[in-house]
Amino acid sequence: MIIYVYQTFEIKQEKFKEGLENLTEIKNFRNEKYDHKVDILTPITGKDYTYALLATYDGLAEMELQNKKMFDDEEYLKLIGDFFLENIIQGSMTTQLYRSMSDKKQNKEQD
Repeated sequence: MIIYVYQTFEIKQEKFKEGLENLTEIKNFRNEKYDHKVDILTPITGKDYTYALLATYDGLAEMELQNKKMFDDEEYLKLIGDFFLENIIQGSMTTQLYRSMSDKKQNKEQD
């Protein structure tokens, strides 16, 4: 079952350029070093400075394993620490978890 982690946050207007550079660095670091996929979602409508990260995992256990690896990694902690402390508005982050629905096979009885 696929797990999606959807995190939204507002980038400080005065830190916009630095925030996007740091966000791209986080995305690239996670995609290269860990076993999950991360995308940056940019706004088309709504608040212009609200961005999102969408991470995709192969299941809840895989999500837990990758999170443990990330939070044991000093280089990653430095990247996210700088991003959260310097570039986003405090209290603006929300995190939601979703799972994909499994496909159900329909049993059809033959007459």
